[in-house]
Amino acid sequence: MKGPRFLLGCLLALGLAALAQATDPKAQADVNAMLWKPYEALRTAKCGHTPDDGFSPVADLSLYSDGGEAAKKLDQEVQDGRVLKQKNYFSLFNPRHREEALMFFDVLMHCKAWTPCVINNAAYFRKNLNEGVFIYGVYVSVIHHPIADGLILPPLYEVTPHMFTNSEVINLAYTAKMTATPGKFTMGYTGSQKNPEQRVAYFGEDIGMNVHHVSWHMDFPFWWQDSYGYHLDRKGELFFWIHHQLTARFDAERLSNNLDQVDELYWDRPIYEGFAPHTSYKYGGEFPSRPDNVRFNDVEGVARIRDLMVWEERIRDAIAHGYATAKDGTIIDLLNDKGVDVLGDIIESSSYSPNPVYYGALHNTAHTVLGRQGDPQGKFKMPPGVMEHFETATRDPSFFRLHKYMNNIFKEFKDRLAPYTYEELNFEGVSIESVNIEGSLETYFEDFEFSLMNAVDDTAEIADVDISAVVKRLNHKPFSFVVNINNANAAPVSASARIYLCPRRDNNGVAFHPNIGRWGCIEMDKFWTELVPGSNTVVRKSSESAVTVPDSPSFAEIIEKTDAAVASGAATHGMEDLSRTCGIPDRLLLPKGKEEGLEMVLMSFVSDGTTDHTDTFEVGGHYGGTHAHCGIHGQKYPDKRAMGFPIDRQITDFRMTGTVTNFKNTIVQVYHKKAE
Repeated sequence: MKGPRFLLGCLLALGLAALAQATDPKAQADVNAMLWKPYEALRTAKCGHTPDDGFSPVADLSLYSDGGEAAKKLDQEVQDGRVLKQKNYFSLFNPRHREEALMFFDVLMHCKAWTPCVINNAAYFRKNLNEGVFIYGVYVSVIHHPIADGLILPPLYEVTPHMFTNSEVINLAYTAKMTATPGKFTMGYTGSQKNPEQRVAYFGEDIGMNVHHVSWHMDFPFWWQDSYGYHLDRKGELFFWIHHQLTARFDAERLSNNLDQVDELYWDRPIYEGFAPHTSYKYGGEFPSRPDNVRFNDVEGVARIRDLMVWEERIRDAIAHGYATAKDGTIIDLLNDKGVDVLGDIIESSSYSPNPVYYGALHNTAHTVLGRQGDPQGKFKMPPGVMEHFETATRDPSFFRLHKYMNNIFKEFKDRLAPYTYEELNFEGVSIESVNIEGSLETYFEDFEFSLMNAVDDTAEIADVDISAVVKRLNHKPFSFVVNINNANAAPVSASARIYLCPRRDNNGVAFHPNIGRWGCIEMDKFWTELVPGSNTVVRKSSESAVTVPDSPSFAEIIEKTDAAVASGAATHGMEDLSRTCGIPDRLLLPKGKEEGLEMVLMSFVSDGTTDHTDTFEVGGHYGGTHAHCGIHGQKYPDKRAMGFPIDRQITDFRMTGTVTNFKNTIVQVYHKKAE
């Protein structure tokens, strides 16, 4: 379940009622109805609360905590015909599209209660806003509004299947619908065996990975302002950490498939890998392709390549100087644990950036520039590319090259920081005796089926037929980490445990230097435990990892359980623990590995938990399951240490680190079992 949130100041008095209301299955039924077949007329019979057909957003301004200012603004846009028309594509990177989505979000965020405010506004604006604008506004509102705490959002790949599915499969789905014939269609990955990148397409095109990426950017949107209700703690550092982890995981997949680690992008060199998405918008045509070896071109109305190079130079200059300059001229020291948070806000650039005019928006602009390289001057009126949607960006190999480029900027910063001292690393009296694996580190491919019902046009008068796609996806056998720790202290101690899986050798079999290999480490888990005096055996299941989430229930399952709860009058639908979708899918915790075994280093570290805890921390508390990469809504990140501690900084004295007893390296093998 999502962690507690700081309520908007004007909603404090309504806190208990709001949280109680979020467990009402009727509110879940409303969410289901609003997102079911979103390109068609709302089927009000599916709603838990019947919307008022004659509702006007501005008729009763007492419904809102802002006096209806947001509602008046958006409704005026609708009345003036200024909003994006329906049956058009939506892109968050389009400034006007984003403005409309945020106006809608602002209306919902200022609703004091679910009924009549949220449900009626959702029903009203579903009819009057672009479908993509509406869907995005609903998702971020349910994620962030305190009165939606505990509600489940259906998986995006079943709400907007076009963004996750090949065009060939969509065409087959339409044929099945028109002939009223149920269909189950196998979906392959893009490209052919002539393309080496095809070997790792299963990772970048994994629909669970796609959902994780877009969910993180909904949990931590670059446009967020604290006036929406709370501060997104360490947002800039989280931006660095989750994208660093995506590139580290991608490199591990490449090693698993005998490929070199991904190279970074260079603005003055060609984009070596082209990409053909084989994907279509619901409305707006095919996603554009990009041939091999395209040189970067300026994108009309967006940016010149030299702008990006200037921004990069200014950011690297700030790193070299050890400080950034705020827009008012204030000097911001970067050479401390908080510096990476500032740097992350600058590079993204989010609304938290201290000086967006000077440092620009390197990340966001680069996504748009990459997405437009197939038609940089708009000569052919091509729609946005896959890099201009968080749902589809990881499908393009250039995504990982872009983030390796940014990752190296962050590494440059981290290498400017002083190495950790013995005192910072040592946990007096505590030693890790051994680390073992219970079970086996073994991966395999399995079939996964998801619904395409929302992909095809429909009417209420025509009965639905089951239409679905089947795709191969990576999974692994369950396993557990068994950590044997000795506490030589006379009293129990609180410990923070961190486990990383690191590459040992490159694609040529050459061992990585520790300062190189550490930067490719995958965070496997981070948790807290109490150590009694003497021997302790800590068992941590792979399913308990703080970086992963289980599979989302299907849209059909959510509807079925919700309807059953509504019919029985139950206080809950029993799925609240699945309300968070931000996190690496459980099944992708391990890299694919090799049949003969991929040699990796399991790096385990325990430190003094009392120095790591924030002031709101409780040992044994529930932190939303994926706090390592996704934090906790409305609260401080539960760990004071830098993300990636203790391997985020370079190591200069290996004799010193070798004497730290609360640190253990174990050689392991990750095996892949081919289908028989």
